[in-house]
Amino acid sequence: MDSPLLWCLISIQIFMGGFDTIVHHEGSERLAWRTSQKTELRLHGIRNFFYAIIFLCFGWTEPHGFFTVALTFILLLEVLITLWDFVEEDLTRKLPWTERINHTLLALNYGAILALAAPVLWDWSLRPSAIYPANYGWWSAMATLAALGVGLFSARDLLAASRSERLERGNPAVLAAGLPPRLHILVTGGTGFVGRRLVECLVASGHFVTVLTRNLKNLDELAHPVRVITSLDQIHNADRLDVVVNLAGEPVANGLWTARKRAVIINSRVKTTKALQELIRRLDCKPACLVSGSAVGWYGLRGDELLTEDTDPDPAFVHEVCDQWERSAAAIGQLNVRVVILRIGLVLGVEGGMLARLLTPFEFCGGGVMGTGRQWMSWIEQDDLIRVIVRAMSDATLRGVVNATAPEPVRNSEFTNALAKALSRIAVLRFPAWLLSCALGDMGREIMLEGQRVVPAKLTRSGFRFRHPRLEPMLLTITGARKPLPGRLDQEVRSSAS
Repeated sequence: MDSPLLWCLISIQIFMGGFDTIVHHEGSERLAWRTSQKTELRLHGIRNFFYAIIFLCFGWTEPHGFFTVALTFILLLEVLITLWDFVEEDLTRKLPWTERINHTLLALNYGAILALAAPVLWDWSLRPSAIYPANYGWWSAMATLAALGVGLFSARDLLAASRSERLERGNPAVLAAGLPPRLHILVTGGTGFVGRRLVECLVASGHFVTVLTRNLKNLDELAHPVRVITSLDQIHNADRLDVVVNLAGEPVANGLWTARKRAVIINSRVKTTKALQELIRRLDCKPACLVSGSAVGWYGLRGDELLTEDTDPDPAFVHEVCDQWERSAAAIGQLNVRVVILRIGLVLGVEGGMLARLLTPFEFCGGGVMGTGRQWMSWIEQDDLIRVIVRAMSDATLRGVVNATAPEPVRNSEFTNALAKALSRIAVLRFPAWLLSCALGDMGREIMLEGQRVVPAKLTRSGFRFRHPRLEPMLLTITGARKPLPGRLDQEVRSSAS
């Protein structure tokens, strides 16, 4: 197999395969944490195992006779697995255009490799069965590194496929326990991380859901049936709305806070909320309740102080954003609508948000403490937040500001250790405060290096029971490190609703 052209094609295959794995499978698509991709992960794991055998055979051996036939069978079996993988991908997810192009190039390049290798393999197959050592210098070294890489990802994909069953969260309808039947509910921001799960929960419970979104590319991820609108003008005065849930807003922790970015962050929240006020004003029948989002950033940067709904704020950009959002929502109360404003902590779930961005670095031992690690993180598990929203919709005694956080906030160092433990990894890195400040400016300082120690005083007094009051057990459960007890979700949610 001493052909420079053939080895060049093999090296191209290695590069494109690595790009596909790192950028798409691990990066944008996060296949290892998507329960729907269990079969695809298994196919990837088996195919990568075959690739490891192929690279080692090409790099260090010259098989003859029966062994050539066995190697040829593996090469052809890889083609069948790839075809199966193409079908599985089309059935279970929408591929980005870059991945489709990369797959096409991989298939064409692999075909060229087989065409060049076929005469050599045919010649070897006619010789007496034996395996002879070979050494092609740098090409052999490259093949060895590639075999180690695909072997690592083979094990990773097969383990992730087996973990998928532990990531299943059961019937989302039970999260809506306590709501009256067949409500008409408008959700803004319904294609976001929290909004998608809320819509899934409401649709599964038999409610009529309308989603306002300007991000039409994410519609495939919404539960159905659901009505989708791109403007509130599409809702007529005579339409029935029982509840409005307002979650729309540009992500805060996404890029530098330039002057333009700050304006977009604020306006995306305030303009939508004011548009909701005009909608509710013109409706023939007003909704009973508006549940509007906010964040614990309203309190500003408060160090170790314990914060309840009665605490006054300190100045910061995160406070400015939340304050303007809350003021525009509170004005809707003048229309005889019960308004609940949820000051939401860090929402934790493996399918999105901050935790989703941290899983891959932590899995590959790239996680660590931010700054001193003493800053507080007020958090809430995603399904617990959905239950808080449902409680705010159904409990007429809840009104005004409500802290939507778990009862036990943690420091960043505690969070880092708990996530590393849940993933069975080490987290020894430390990201200095000066580095984050220089790289991310005010966003890094306010979001990553400072925090709020918030407790849900109103929810606690109302008798709300969190499924996940403590961080470490919660991370162990939602990352699949341990399997939830059968029936526990239904029992706890119904108990809370009652």
